[in-house]
Amino acid sequence: MPNLSAPLPRFRPTPLKTSLLIGSGLLSLALGCRSDEVSHFRVPKEAPFAQSGPRPAMPPMPMGERTGEPAGAPGATPDMPPPPAPRASLKWSLPRGWSEQPGGGTMRFATFKAPFEGKLEATVVVLPGQAGGELANVNRWRGQIGLPGYDEAGLAKARTVLRTKAGALNVYDFTSEGQVKSRMVAGYISTPDGNTWFLKLTGDAAPVAKAKSDFMSILGSVRLD
Repeated sequence: MPNLSAPLPRFRPTPLKTSLLIGSGLLSLALGCRSDEVSHFRVPKEAPFAQSGPRPAMPPMPMGERTGEPAGAPGATPDMPPPPAPRASLKWSLPRGWSEQPGGGTMRFATFKAPFEGKLEATVVVLPGQAGGELANVNRWRGQIGLPGYDEAGLAKARTVLRTKAGALNVYDFTSEGQVKSRMVAGYISTPDGNTWFLKLTGDAAPVAKAKSDFMSILGSVRLD
């Protein structure tokens, strides 16, 4: 049997083993110390979602008249709030057989019914201020029947001035080109209260030609209330 009372041999590590043990101890100590440290991280905040709200106002639309054209039709303009009630309303006299009805559109002041067959419409529109200017409105009317616009010289050449009790009323007469012709006779007048009035006769060329004489008598009869 082995002698249990004999002293155990002492462990003497070699220099290589001693280096490995010291290295392992230092590594364990470093990891242990690092694990006790509190690390702080700066996390960027996420950008908040855009809040829903009113959209920026759109640029104002050019001023124009509302004449009852369907949306998207040539010359049609978006619905606009009605202008202030004119302080000095125009008045006119209707020829025999003509009748008047209240305006049927946002900007339409009145509608005339002529005693002639065919495609024909007579309207009165009032707008505040200069309503975009005479040249812009005349060119828009020409565009409605497929005609090119004027420059200032062409506008002056096409204009006929009618002297009325309400002041000078400018008259324009356009006929479209092509096999099916459209025609427009339009009166343009500004009143002392700052409003602009448009009196228009539009439709197929043949019925407009029949109604023009009566319509010119309406234009000549305008006066201030």
